[in-house]
Amino acid sequence: MGFDPRRAPTVGAAWDAGRNHFNLIRLVAAWMVIYGHAWAITGAPGGDVLAHLTGFKFAGGIAVDMFFVISGFLIAASLSRNTVRGYLTSRALRLLPGLAVCVGLTTFVMGGLLTTAPDFWTTGWAYQYALSNATLWQALYDLPGVFKDLPRTAVNGSLWTLPIEGRLYLALLVLGVVGLLQARRYVFVWAALMSGVCGALLAGVVFPEHRVNLIWCALFFATGTLCWVYRERVRLTWVVVVALLVCAAALRGTQWFAVPYFALVVYGTLWLAFLPHAPRLAHHDFSYGLYLYGWPAAQLVQTYSPGAPMHNVLWASVLAFACAVASWFLVERPALRLKRRFGTRSPIESPARATNA
Repeated sequence: MGFDPRRAPTVGAAWDAGRNHFNLIRLVAAWMVIYGHAWAITGAPGGDVLAHLTGFKFAGGIAVDMFFVISGFLIAASLSRNTVRGYLTSRALRLLPGLAVCVGLTTFVMGGLLTTAPDFWTTGWAYQYALSNATLWQALYDLPGVFKDLPRTAVNGSLWTLPIEGRLYLALLVLGVVGLLQARRYVFVWAALMSGVCGALLAGVVFPEHRVNLIWCALFFATGTLCWVYRERVRLTWVVVVALLVCAAALRGTQWFAVPYFALVVYGTLWLAFLPHAPRLAHHDFSYGLYLYGWPAAQLVQTYSPGAPMHNVLWASVLAFACAVASWFLVERPALRLKRRFGTRSPIESPARATNA
């Protein structure tokens, strides 16, 4: 008998089975960000293995794309089972406490100890930096006199994704409130977004870098949401993964490579998330902390033990993971336990069905 795609499990069936690997994927992706940034932080020429393999994006960029696919899928799931109040509470408790502590520590402890600027405490910039980043208003990167002699001066260059994440959460809520997250309606929203971006690119519109980052994040988030909305129709099979890999290899180095790359990241992430026999982290999610502390950890390693990229990766990973574990047990998990007080319909940790969504 030949392969019958109708026998492959749907995303919805895999989700309802109550077992997924989103925590593990996010943890690996958070480490990929540390790995991918090592060349920029150390000032070394070249790039990581995935940058050379794809010729398109470095490891950190691929990881961020995966984050937004997962986020679009899980946040849509969260919205489907929560009231507006419960949804907003869940999102705030997941993002803000860990972020606020990280920003506070890197600004007022690390920054205060490392700064060479005599006016660090008097100009007000440190307080603006902390407030803007901790509230998701705008990502700011530099502090007076901190890391000024390093190849990259940013205190935490990874924070740029979080304001985008927060705004996408609100955009999704608006779509849900006005009834556009139903399958027959949302597909037109998604198609309009994709068509608008593709049309602009084909017309030769050149976007500034920060707009390009926003567009990529929004497209992956929106497509992750589409996969949730159509979860009963999307089937998971290795055949599609292989086909997309072949297409990507054939188009590598051309202007069309972005098409199979995009499809492979979306489909491949969900396929990996629902593999039936793979290790999983069911109750602890260290990925957010690893992402938050990865860049500052790498900067500290570069300050006190400069070396080659993989030297930086090794010690930054150790330091960041220690911070991530502390963040989870001391800040993030206690904050998530408050969900019950607001009537949210999601577990306090990250079991299989909701994974901290």
